[in-house]
Amino acid sequence: MDFIHPTANEYVTHFSNATPAYLKEMYAATLSNHPHAHLQSSWNQGGFLSFISKLIQPKYILEIGTFTGFSSLCLAEGLKEDGQLHTIELRAADAETAIGYFKTSPKSDQIIQHVGDAKSIIPTLPYLFDLAFIDADKTGYIEYYELLLPLMQSNGIIIADNVLFHGEVLEPNPAGKSAKAIQAFNEHLLKDISTEKVMLTIRDGLTLIRKKINI
Repeated sequence: MDFIHPTANEYVTHFSNATPAYLKEMYAATLSNHPHAHLQSSWNQGGFLSFISKLIQPKYILEIGTFTGFSSLCLAEGLKEDGQLHTIELRAADAETAIGYFKTSPKSDQIIQHVGDAKSIIPTLPYLFDLAFIDADKTGYIEYYELLLPLMQSNGIIIADNVLFHGEVLEPNPAGKSAKAIQAFNEHLLKDISTEKVMLTIRDGLTLIRKKINI
């Protein structure tokens, strides 16, 4: 769901071209066929993820929340030749759909799909990650973040999605469970001196978080 005015979103998408063109068909298929299509990153947000990944050129990427794989494939664009993207999805059906898209992608040999509870899977991963993307259940954001921090390289970047949560966090007392959780996450981030962060008004809000060196 877009928080920014739809006309503004259309405008910035028209003047952006970082999203991999080969993903257009799978992006449209999810929008047309999936009952929860609003969970998919927007086309231009995908371009942003691809752009950031190409700037960082990560060896290891972790994504929490695969959905049908659009954001995964955008993030994979910047992977080093010997790099890997590990992506975690709770719903087996969505993971299976994503795997189908991964197999036909240029990065097919570099994407590893995990199915299950991210809170159990993350501690088992024997890597230090250069880039991570959190886009899963909002009530789990703080725990995901705390699990991720020890696994991030110094100067590693975490991107958290939906940090404006449809504008509900702008209310003095957010009512919904997810909105309350996102507000708590935003406040938790602000207090953490081990990272620096910048919140962006892209789609439903993205926060870029950099793990400081030697902290």
